[in-house]
Amino acid sequence: MATRTRTLAALGAGIILVFSAALAGNAVAGRPSDEAQAPAPATLPWEEARLFAEVYERIKREYVDEVDDHALMEKAVRGMVAALDPHSAFLDSEEFEEIRLSTMGSYPGVGIEVVAEDAGVKVLRPIEGSPADLAGMLAGDIIVKIDGVDVGADLAGAINHMRGPAGSTVRLSVRRSGHNELLNFSLRRAKVEVRSVAQQELEPGYGYVRITGFSETTADDVAHALARLKRDNPRGLKGLVLDLRNNPGGVLEASVAVADAFLDHGLIVSAEGRTSDSRFRMDATPGDLIDGAPIVVLVNSGSASAAEILAGALKDHGRAELVGHKTYGKGSVQTVMPLSHGGALKLTTSLYFTPSGVSIHEKGILPDVIVDGPELPPADLDTAAAATLSKRDPEVRLALDELKTHARAARERVAAAPVQ
Repeated sequence: MATRTRTLAALGAGIILVFSAALAGNAVAGRPSDEAQAPAPATLPWEEARLFAEVYERIKREYVDEVDDHALMEKAVRGMVAALDPHSAFLDSEEFEEIRLSTMGSYPGVGIEVVAEDAGVKVLRPIEGSPADLAGMLAGDIIVKIDGVDVGADLAGAINHMRGPAGSTVRLSVRRSGHNELLNFSLRRAKVEVRSVAQQELEPGYGYVRITGFSETTADDVAHALARLKRDNPRGLKGLVLDLRNNPGGVLEASVAVADAFLDHGLIVSAEGRTSDSRFRMDATPGDLIDGAPIVVLVNSGSASAAEILAGALKDHGRAELVGHKTYGKGSVQTVMPLSHGGALKLTTSLYFTPSGVSIHEKGILPDVIVDGPELPPADLDTAAAATLSKRDPEVRLALDELKTHARAARERVAAAPVQ
């Protein structure tokens, strides 16, 4: 993640994450040391203050259940922020930590993706090379106990319990199909790298890259994925399918860096807000990692925020053709401002615009080629069935056909060009 003067930008479903050195201490973060101290909050108007106090006292005295002052004030703050728009929120320390971890691309833990089920917490997949993977945990395992404590369907509690300092151990009791007794795993936590990028070769000369989210490591992962595709195709890539379906967003700089990987110049994204920090623009630098080969970007209603920044930039510059369904339409930016008590305020601070100056907020981006019928989820990326991906996923097949059409048109233009 690129660090600017005072912000660490991250669009986790549209978030610009603000940090500063003050995170190491107890001061309120969000302003650099050489800035003038922020002005004190404006005094609450007397009438509004009296209304708040009256409601507060009525709740304290007459609500059916007793509510302590701390809980009531937190609820008041949460309600105040949540009422602004669907994307602003008050975050307690645990929620703030979740956002921070989600942008890092790595975390200390056992390395499994999980989902809640009635029978317990189900393993979607162990991350390759993680402690869980090396110990033999499998997709479909049901975690019923952690360190001897029943899990139930408490997904958040299970995730928090499985995370911990690298080198420490945690015991998981697992129910596996075909086994009558629980399987017990003692796992030593380690730094787990969460990869949001996968690549495959569809046909000789045609590559496929899927980005499931944007974290600190995504831009480098895309570069490595393209390098592997180019290594396997020494004559060069004829075209690339870039799959952003069901990508909810992620780190702003990662999205911009991926766009920059395919653009030589021009604006990638701009943003406008009330403060100087909420107004910015980011431009491409020279260099195209696939040397101008045509790109088809797959999008759907689950493509949001940072994914829309990437899709919008490539579309507006004529660098890629968009195929699929209209995108989500998340065009606002939230700044996460750490607070002195350890929580944070996630507040909408600006709107962003594609290079053509269009705001896609609550509108989305309409693809160049619209797929009729219901949206289908992207096909699973099974290494053993890599060659059949375009057969298993009709939208990938359509994207590949579009690339071949572009390649034929390019050859015809070359053949028709006059000899100099």
